[in-house]
Amino acid sequence: MTKKGDLPKVAKQRLKTPVLLTYCGMFSERVVRAFWPFWTVLLFALAAILLGLHEVLPLEAVWALGVSVILGGLVALGFALKRFHLPTRGEALARLDETLPGRPISALVDEQAIGAGDAASEAVWKTHVARMAERLKGAKAVEPDLRLSRRDPIGLRYMALLAFTVAVLFGSLLKVATVAEIATGRGDTLAEGPAWEGWIEPPLYTGRPSLYLNDITQAAFAVPEGSRVTIRFYGGVGELALHETVSGRTEDLPPATDPAQSFDITEDGEIRIEGPGGRSWSIDAEEDSPPEIEFDGPIAQGQGGRMEAPFMARDDHGVVGGRIELTLDLGEVDRRHGLNRAPEPRDTIVLDLPLTISGDRTEFTETVIDDFSKHPWANLPVSAELFALDDAGQEGLSAPQFATLPGRRFFDPLAKAIIEQRRDLLWNRENAPRVAQVLRAVSHQPEGLFRSEVTYMKLRFTVRRIETRASLERLSDESIEEFSEALWALALQIEEGDLSDAAERLRRAQDRLSEAIENGATDEEIAQLMQELREAMQDYMRQLAEQQGDQQNQDMAQGEMQEMSQQDLQDMLDRLQELMEQGRMAEAEQLLNQLRQMMENMQVTQGQPGQQSPGQQALEGLGETLRNQQGLSDEAFRDLQEQFGDGQAGQSQQNRGRDGSQGQGQRHGQGEGQQGQNPGQEGDQQGGSGQGSLADRQQALRQELDRQMQNLPGAGTPEGDSARDNLGRAGDAMDRAEENLREEDFAGALDNQADAIEALREGMRDLAEQLAQQQQQSGQQGDALGRNNPNGTRDPLGRDVGENGRVGTDEQLLQGEDVYRRARELLDEIRRRSGEQSRPTEELDYLKRLLERF
Repeated sequence: MTKKGDLPKVAKQRLKTPVLLTYCGMFSERVVRAFWPFWTVLLFALAAILLGLHEVLPLEAVWALGVSVILGGLVALGFALKRFHLPTRGEALARLDETLPGRPISALVDEQAIGAGDAASEAVWKTHVARMAERLKGAKAVEPDLRLSRRDPIGLRYMALLAFTVAVLFGSLLKVATVAEIATGRGDTLAEGPAWEGWIEPPLYTGRPSLYLNDITQAAFAVPEGSRVTIRFYGGVGELALHETVSGRTEDLPPATDPAQSFDITEDGEIRIEGPGGRSWSIDAEEDSPPEIEFDGPIAQGQGGRMEAPFMARDDHGVVGGRIELTLDLGEVDRRHGLNRAPEPRDTIVLDLPLTISGDRTEFTETVIDDFSKHPWANLPVSAELFALDDAGQEGLSAPQFATLPGRRFFDPLAKAIIEQRRDLLWNRENAPRVAQVLRAVSHQPEGLFRSEVTYMKLRFTVRRIETRASLERLSDESIEEFSEALWALALQIEEGDLSDAAERLRRAQDRLSEAIENGATDEEIAQLMQELREAMQDYMRQLAEQQGDQQNQDMAQGEMQEMSQQDLQDMLDRLQELMEQGRMAEAEQLLNQLRQMMENMQVTQGQPGQQSPGQQALEGLGETLRNQQGLSDEAFRDLQEQFGDGQAGQSQQNRGRDGSQGQGQRHGQGEGQQGQNPGQEGDQQGGSGQGSLADRQQALRQELDRQMQNLPGAGTPEGDSARDNLGRAGDAMDRAEENLREEDFAGALDNQADAIEALREGMRDLAEQLAQQQQQSGQQGDALGRNNPNGTRDPLGRDVGENGRVGTDEQLLQGEDVYRRARELLDEIRRRSGEQSRPTEELDYLKRLLERF
């Protein structure tokens, strides 16, 4: 076949649109490939102009960039013109033909070369041409290939497009007009000569506006020190010059004819522009005064022993920060006992000052509040200084205030002694032997001194560890921190006592208030102690209401029986606080004794067991679980003591309660009539239950708690749900304690048991609140005090039989002032008799019930 001729008219008509579109695609493809470097340079240049970079950059840099852009554009344009050539129609037909099957366009323009004149051959050729023409119906334009990834692998074209888009959005077309002013100055002033502009920008923190020097006509004015001056000259270089004496610059001065100059005002002086249209000003630099700060009162002790340091700060433009620094005033320290050694070096206490958030900081008052009760300098003389900072970096200092660093005060003598030895240990670790010796002397005879055997054993255990480590090596910082935390926890436990029982909490609050009256206390401490007494009184009265069910009966053993309401008790407490605040301590002590005697003489009527509500039964069961858990904790601590080899611990486990109470699970091996009994008998009895039995008992206690939670009332109420959550936490802690006991990890078991005890107490407190609210809703009067019925029936022993089966008597069975000593003797005698196994079984059961009850 030979190619000659042209396409038939029918084929041309069919291919007209596809060929045209293919031609346009090839044209755009060649334009893109040839001109993309040129328009990349052009877009970068336009973006720079629209954003006004030529107004910001130095003149030399603008010229350099301008020349570079022009040269780059010319090179790119030359490269494009050299590579670009227009496509032809034949190239378009060839590209379109390549996309069709069998290349029909080429077939249509071909002529038959072999077999011409042969009818059969011509028939075959015509059939072939007809088929090729039919295929032209499916011809479509060829899409151009506009991809430039091979020619621009780093994407310069996209960077240029992004820069141009940002310039269009955030720039200004007016910037284009200023390009012509780069070399010759402002176009509108070229005919008149050179020109200048100037601004003065005060520091941002002053809040003052900027000044446009061209509009200022007065010869002198004042601006804040540190203001920024900007001067620009337009026109021929050298026609205008700047002279100033306000910056204080002496080195690296720019030329006076520099078109753009900036400097800060640091002193009074003059700014003068010399040349056509020049002007001068006398500048007064307003000095930024440093901030002022001072104490707004003495450093005082707030609630809970927290430090409260009021202060007042002021600054002409506002205070931005500050701090208070506390240093030990060693010259005022009473250098006796453990303080006679040189103190260990400690960092100055630094606290950031609280600043007002929404108010004006040019002048304000605030109070620094922090708790330093655990700090070694607590309740020691310190020197305090205040520092204030402004935006200019200036710092103001207050006059020092000498005061005692506030910290929590302990009123219990034993707790106070432990805190004093803790302070001596933190003062200098060389005091460790002396601290251990003093604590051993304090705890030598624990009878009547410690309320809890566990507290005594923890103290002795801590003392032993201090002695052991101090004898082996110099105490490390970690050891000092560990011992200080242990002593603090012990003092806190002794000071606050066991608050799980409302009556115990009330007695403890009365004891602390009595100590405060004797030793002197601040108004804040008096208010805090009175609040504790009020809360303890409310809890005690609520407990009476819960125990009574539908009525409270309390007998006042002060001659004749009197009826007292809750309001009467509150009036007595208000009168007590008033006397203490007025300094009438003798009268306050007398009123406190009357209140104590009145509460001690209250007789709580116990309802019959069969008449208890489900809530009361649940609360009573949880109380028994709490006592059993405390007993297990006591035994676990004794095992921990034995694990560390303290063989003397078992000899001091008797008669350690100040009020005669012992933890659940204690066994008393000797009494008044058994002085010759083997002192180790108790330890032998307790040692009979090994770690496995303790773990089993812990597991049984956990199962009992699960059973009690199933019948817990108050579901759906906030207090009831909170009680269930707390009891659930207690159960989890019991599980962990059981695991610790099986692994003989007594220290971990004690921690988890303590968590369980605390959670049980919180759960019981929530349940008690729920019961109290339920009783109030049902109309029960929980805070009414009981009455005796002298005309009622009496039992054969002469005791009254009242509501709910209450049994009482008008007579005081314990005569005399020292009723507590007699009660202790009776309790010891009951314990002694219960330990005699030779007694009848019925009597032993009766004595056991008495011990469980009292």
